[in-house]
Amino acid sequence: MATIHKWEYLTTPLLIHNTKAILDNFGSDGWELVQVIQGPQGPESLVAYFKRPITEGA
Repeated sequence: MATIHKWEYLTTPLLIHNTKAILDNFGSDGWELVQVIQGPQGPESLVAYFKRPITEGA
């Protein structure tokens, strides 16, 4: 039988002058980047969507 994963999600602004450090930080905390889209303030504004599995007992 296939395992069904439960996920938690995070949406956060992404500062383009420090993108690598921000993504590395979230990745080290177990977050997987799902998508990056343009934010409401225009092309210099990005919003990142992340997910990570919910661990049982957490």
